[in-house]
Amino acid sequence: MSKRSKQIQTLLIWPMNETRTTNTLLLIVAIPVVFYLLKILSFIFIPLILSMFIALLFLPLMRWLNKKKVPRPISISMVVLIIVGILKIGGELIQVSINEIMSADSFFFEKAETKLVSIIVFIEGFFGIERLEGKNVLTYYFQNKNTLENFGSTLDFIGNTLSMTLMTAFFVVLLLSESINFQKLLNSTLFKLKYSSVKTFMRIEKDIIRFVKVKFIISLFTGVGFSLACLFFDISFPIFWGLFAFIINFVQMVGSVVSVVFLSVFAFVEVEAPGTLLFFILTITAVQVLMGGVLEPIFMGKTFSVNVITILVMLMLWGYIWGIPGLIMSIPITVFIKIVLEQFPKTKVIASLMSGTD
Repeated sequence: MSKRSKQIQTLLIWPMNETRTTNTLLLIVAIPVVFYLLKILSFIFIPLILSMFIALLFLPLMRWLNKKKVPRPISISMVVLIIVGILKIGGELIQVSINEIMSADSFFFEKAETKLVSIIVFIEGFFGIERLEGKNVLTYYFQNKNTLENFGSTLDFIGNTLSMTLMTAFFVVLLLSESINFQKLLNSTLFKLKYSSVKTFMRIEKDIIRFVKVKFIISLFTGVGFSLACLFFDISFPIFWGLFAFIINFVQMVGSVVSVVFLSVFAFVEVEAPGTLLFFILTITAVQVLMGGVLEPIFMGKTFSVNVITILVMLMLWGYIWGIPGLIMSIPITVFIKIVLEQFPKTKVIASLMSGTD
């Protein structure tokens, strides 16, 4: 190759390298900006993403009703009624658990207070914490100095929850009525070929539906197992603890640990016999290990081929951005991202790292 040819080749490669470097720098700058926008606009993105997952669950039913020539408005109304029915059942269970706690006699709360005070005194002695002499332990640590401020925060939380619920319902109706078409959105933004977008969308739908179904069933049986364990060992509030285990189990990995720890601490406060307490803790731990550690991975199959490190990183990331809703939606979001990354040769290696496969 002549000297001039080498110079021409160098001149051609240099702009390409410059462009690649510029694109990389822009990507590095854009990613934090995107996450920042997701955080400050959470009141829009949380209902939108949640509604997408809810709509995906009901799309097979919508397609079946469409084949049966059922008008779309009637189909959407049926789906809305199903969602309202599910929320109604959930509300009734919460009401039952609240009534269960409220109906407890005063002796139980006095016993719990005595046990809690003894635990706090032990911790104070262990860490050398000094407290004012004669000051009530619970008043000292749990006194409510800003009642009005906390009441205002509670009202804000209720208001935000209601507004997000209404927005989620609104987005679900739009998605089911195809006013917002997720498959066409994929086709216009990520995939140039319609076949690729349809194929990817169907895989996303299939994997998300399987994940939610399996997670729901596993969480349901975990909650039932916790309630039965509480009944067998005579632990108070079995309905509440079963409902708590069911809900918190939707937070991958973290939820199972939290439910076992919280119920174990509660049992420690209530149960006097050390042997009974030990067997109870072993029982609820066995229920959680059987459901989450054995049955869940078997039923998930390849849908949940995401390694532990990726799960923890995504939990921390989406938990920081969106709080509790982020913790609950982190795994479906991760599954969605992984499927999309697998469709492009340049990002397949990232998807492989996420799943822990070669």
